[in-house]
Amino acid sequence: MAGPVQSIERAAAILRLLAAGPRRLGLGEVAASLGLAKGTAHGILRTLQHVDFVEQDAATGKYQLGAALLHLGTSYLDVNELRSRSLNWADALAARSGESVRLGTPLEGMVLVVHHVFRPDDTFQTLDVGSLLPLHASSLGKVLLAYGAASPEPARQEGLEAYTRHTLVEPEQLSRALAEVRELGWAAEIQEMSMGEAGIAAPIRGHGGLVVGAVGLSGPIERICDSQGHPRPSLITLIREASRAISRDLGATRW
Repeated sequence: MAGPVQSIERAAAILRLLAAGPRRLGLGEVAASLGLAKGTAHGILRTLQHVDFVEQDAATGKYQLGAALLHLGTSYLDVNELRSRSLNWADALAARSGESVRLGTPLEGMVLVVHHVFRPDDTFQTLDVGSLLPLHASSLGKVLLAYGAASPEPARQEGLEAYTRHTLVEPEQLSRALAEVRELGWAAEIQEMSMGEAGIAAPIRGHGGLVVGAVGLSGPIERICDSQGHPRPSLITLIREASRAISRDLGATRW
């Protein structure tokens, strides 16, 4: 049997590198990060750019993922069973709560957002489908961690990243928070990933009751939480009802 094709492996490594970072990367950064000669990295980037998997900023010359790759990812998400069975429930949840709704599943030590319903108002919002969120700093991720559906990447276990001063980065703190999630049946993030923002999430279960994803609400802290900084009970009720409904559609008989 033929072995792996090195050029394809290198192209995949470049795409993963561009997907992992919050900013565009220059040729030198790509080459240095992957231990490639600049000429080799440039050739692969030019090929990826030719098929629209990578785009180059005209002003800076730096690279980012291209539209064609996003289209492929969206095509995959469209056939994802969790997403397809959750569409109606997510839309209804956004309408009833007045908040943004996201569905997440575990992917390589992160949370992959597979569906996102905008908050039903006229404010500017950015589509999060395909985004990767940290497990320890998001309500979706805490649900997946608490029920054993995901675990952090080995490289991240040595030190959890602090996104704000409220992020839980100490293992003992996070363990206590996850135990509370299991006890309550839902998770919260209060300014842990972004100041001024909050979210709550509940588990989605499939056949056998195993947690396969999470559904969550997110928005400004004053909308998600009361004056004491605690998640509003009415929103908790809505998120738990939605998670149970989606779970039933996925074949879960108990939770």
